[in-house]
Amino acid sequence: MTHLWVRAEQRAQEERVGIIPEGVRALRGAGMRVTIEESPQRALPLSPYLEAGAEIAPCGAWPDAPCEAIIFGLKELPDDGTPLIHRHIMFGHAYKGQSAGAALLTRFRAGGGVLYDLEYLTDEAGRRVAAFGYWAGYAGAAVSLLAYGAQARGGVCAPLARFADQAEMQAAVARALDGLAPPRVLVIGALGRVGTGAGDLCRALGLEVTAWDQAETAHGGPFPEVLSHDVFLNCILAHPGAPVFVPETAASDPRALRVIGDIACDPTSDFSPVRVYDRVTDWARPVLRVAGQPVLDVMAIDNLPSLLPVESSEDFAAQLLPHLLALGDLDSGVWGRAKAVFEQHIRGA
Repeated sequence: MTHLWVRAEQRAQEERVGIIPEGVRALRGAGMRVTIEESPQRALPLSPYLEAGAEIAPCGAWPDAPCEAIIFGLKELPDDGTPLIHRHIMFGHAYKGQSAGAALLTRFRAGGGVLYDLEYLTDEAGRRVAAFGYWAGYAGAAVSLLAYGAQARGGVCAPLARFADQAEMQAAVARALDGLAPPRVLVIGALGRVGTGAGDLCRALGLEVTAWDQAETAHGGPFPEVLSHDVFLNCILAHPGAPVFVPETAASDPRALRVIGDIACDPTSDFSPVRVYDRVTDWARPVLRVAGQPVLDVMAIDNLPSLLPVESSEDFAAQLLPHLLALGDLDSGVWGRAKAVFEQHIRGA
């Protein structure tokens, strides 16, 4: 019997979950076993999962799960160096030259486990089958504009907390921009999930949006137009051959640019398209100030959808559920393709 073990997220402020109670009910109806760990921070309550047929386990108990269980989470595992013996579904951030990626792959190699990276669950055409992109874009645009408003008033973006819903988030941004000249916003990757969410937030606030996608960036750069906007929102994932939209020199170049929202947020990748910063930001310090005359702030939070954990969990879970129902065959379809990517990279770990 296929056994899906839903682990509690152990990263601070990570309240999302990749399956909702309706999904548990569907998996149970398909003959699967589902275990869900207790969590002090999950946005959705535990009782509906149990009512849907899930078994309960203590928070953080997954290392002792049966060897055949498939461990399902979203963000990173505790960085304790232990070998990983299970099959894991999660965002591994291990294939693009990230500093922590080699260590994670070494753990899988030592334990004989397998990583089914959620970023690499793709259909036959290479498109991702499930992503948090829309809500990452929506929240990333919101935080970038909060940063713009704070900066325009002589301050720095304040610490963040989760929002009750998207209406509350939009209202907070509207207050931050009240009385200011509306910023001109450039969104690159505007036709994708992330760019669509970013554009929707901006347009809901009545802002002027320059929307670029592949046609506008195909020439490979340079892109002086980035520096002529007040806010730049990068919605393009780092990948081999990705254009550099913001070179190292941008901080000192003449520019109107005041805030970069690197929503795709992969600063340690060798392929990062934004080269003026080197580390992610977080809820306590949402921006890095990378230049002072004139000011340039970079927003690079890597768990943006967690600011709207209910909406983002429900959306992602609906996208992923048809593929979770196919977990009985991990050697074909999206799972087989993800395993092939893992095996390609594990050889170099």
